[in-house]
Amino acid sequence: MAWFRKEGTDRGAAASDLDVHPLQQVTDLERALADRQALIRMCLYAMDRARSGGVVERLEEGLAAIGVQALRPDGERFDPARHEAGGAVPTEDPALDGIVAETEVTGFADHDHLLRAPIVTVYAKKSP
Repeated sequence: MAWFRKEGTDRGAAASDLDVHPLQQVTDLERALADRQALIRMCLYAMDRARSGGVVERLEEGLAAIGVQALRPDGERFDPARHEAGGAVPTEDPALDGIVAETEVTGFADHDHLLRAPIVTVYAKKSP
């Protein structure tokens, strides 16, 4: 298998038609994926430190455009596999027991892969 085309052997061949070594393709893909992960981590780092709501919103929109979704499970049932409990709010309403009252720290998922669990406050039934 030729890893390159010799000049004059294929009339009219465009630069995009050149053979690329299969191992180079894998390396390029792995590098692109690693770069994507690094950029996502940097965006999350910047969001955590941003003082401007507009900057946070713009970063969140950009991440959403590539499949990274913010997780704010307010009103959902607490799930320790997807949420981290940061605190509890007492309630006398049994229907609220175990429901996320608010998100303290936004979580993120890259498509179906959890990057960071949201830290939440959960309603807990008041003891008599």
